[in-house]
Amino acid sequence: MKVSIIPEKCIACGLCQTYSNRFDYHDDGIVKFADSDLLEQTVPDSDKDTLLAVKSCPTKALTI
Repeated sequence: MKVSIIPEKCIACGLCQTYSNRFDYHDDGIVKFADSDLLEQTVPDSDKDTLLAVKSCPTKALTI
């Protein structure tokens, strides 16, 4: 599955990193991928932690 980040929607609540170590934060608290500065990443369909993180984002800053 392809996961995208929409930084403008992020409110730095921290849920995504709580659910999945795939996510980290810039110095200003806005979400990013832990291993990349790209805004899109393909992750295995079996990665349930990332799926939960995306579904839990209150502002929909993470999308599939």
